[in-house]
Amino acid sequence: MKRILFSGFLIVLSSLLFQACNNKPKEEQKEEDPMELLVNKYKTVELTTDLSWLSPKEREIIAILIDVADIMDEIFWMQSYGDKEELLASLNNEFARQFVMINYGPWDRLDGNKPFIEGIGEKFAGSQFYPVDMTVEEFEAWNNPDKKSLYTVIRRDENGGLIAVPYSEAYKEQHKKAAALMLEAAALAEDSGLKKYLELRADALLTNNYQASDFAWMQMKTSNIDFIAGPIENYEDGMFGYKAAHESFILVKDPEWSAKLVKYNAMLPALQAGLPVDAKYKRERPGSDADMNVYDAIYYAGDCNAGSKTIAINLPNDPEVQLRVGSRKLQLKNAMKAKFESILVPIANILIHESQRNYISFDAFFENTTFHEVAHGMGVKNTINGKGTAREALKDYYSTIEEAKADIMGLYLVTKLYEMGEITSGEIMNNYVTYFAGIFRSCRFGASSAHGKANMLTLKYFEKNDAYEYQDNGTYLVNFEKMKEAVVSLMSKILVIQGDGNYEELKAWVDADGIMNEDLQSDLDRVNETGLPVDIVFVKGKSVLGL
Repeated sequence: MKRILFSGFLIVLSSLLFQACNNKPKEEQKEEDPMELLVNKYKTVELTTDLSWLSPKEREIIAILIDVADIMDEIFWMQSYGDKEELLASLNNEFARQFVMINYGPWDRLDGNKPFIEGIGEKFAGSQFYPVDMTVEEFEAWNNPDKKSLYTVIRRDENGGLIAVPYSEAYKEQHKKAAALMLEAAALAEDSGLKKYLELRADALLTNNYQASDFAWMQMKTSNIDFIAGPIENYEDGMFGYKAAHESFILVKDPEWSAKLVKYNAMLPALQAGLPVDAKYKRERPGSDADMNVYDAIYYAGDCNAGSKTIAINLPNDPEVQLRVGSRKLQLKNAMKAKFESILVPIANILIHESQRNYISFDAFFENTTFHEVAHGMGVKNTINGKGTAREALKDYYSTIEEAKADIMGLYLVTKLYEMGEITSGEIMNNYVTYFAGIFRSCRFGASSAHGKANMLTLKYFEKNDAYEYQDNGTYLVNFEKMKEAVVSLMSKILVIQGDGNYEELKAWVDADGIMNEDLQSDLDRVNETGLPVDIVFVKGKSVLGL
């Protein structure tokens, strides 16, 4: 009886205290800072791994490469926004400064590039790659052989005309400094492949010719350290998708997990030949002199660090290199696991039907991500009708359809490997349900993201083809057989559009289905109301690594 009375006393006391707190004058109650809420969309993750097994020279190389990566970061700020220091100095809210740093500018990359700083206008689609007053018509009427180059910025001359400036000139000071550091690291390199690559990549920054270093990177197969630096992806160019943005990754190999992927590389030509599409859309033969490896990421900088974070890499993007020797597929296990555990599993527990939640697994997530990157190197790179590369023909919509292709072909390839008996762990249903849950993770990146749009396209296609059933309790139930059929037909549709270079059809499709509809937004709102992070942000650097 005493226990009950004491408990009741505590309840009354707690109630009085609660009322007292809530009856404080308004000025004493702390209001939630909207900028803090924006920062909290990202879960902080320490980016580190065990470096003790590396040699002293390898650890010294990593410290130098971090300095190179920071230069790539500086250049990306110039490409995405402009004067970083001026922007930061104009802000007196610490959370606003943090969110600017996450987004490399005052536009929220996970919310359709919506400006979050008062007085800031809409983000220019061409970022800082083109003059802000340049029109699409002016660019297309301009006769210049370098205007579509990945490695030129477009500026105006003294007479107001357009000129193409090579990156080696536009970022001359930064490139020279980065090249010198890379040569310093090359002098320490014990692995001959890493040494050659660093030397050629340094030369590429100075000459604007990146292909030789891309080939050298393809041959760099025994190094414990992997390093990517320079202009790589073209997502930041929202006007045409022509210009490559600067970024850098520093990675340390996981030999044990890498060994598991070795056998798949030799299968790629046969898998390409077996794609369920007319022969003219699969006549290109992907190079098989490639490799798949697993890494822990220890540093991100520039484009890959802006907004949502990359968890796997398929490079180089040069279609000539891909056709001659293939591409390398790098899985970033620690970043991947952080997203899986912190974001995908909680989403599945909200939106996937309870009877199918047991199919969610990290191994399936890893396989889906791995073969997403494999798929980037497959399919069709050049149009079949003389329109040039698929990238050139599909312009600003290319990144969206290429991400959709990689997603859906990746799932197709996993299915084929299960049927061939090459993947024996788990079951194929794990991959389908885990992939489906992952659609909602990517859709949270918003309509400004190529990955987000790609997943909205896929979800709409699945809806039209009965690949899932929406339940009364607000969850999704995967219809395995229907989804399997939809994967094949969707992949075929994408490959035909890419092979034909059909810009008009693609634009109409993305504009109609690559959008956030009310039902999807409502489901994502339910997820967001739980406070679940949308993505991750890193604590990283020499001190974190003990260097």
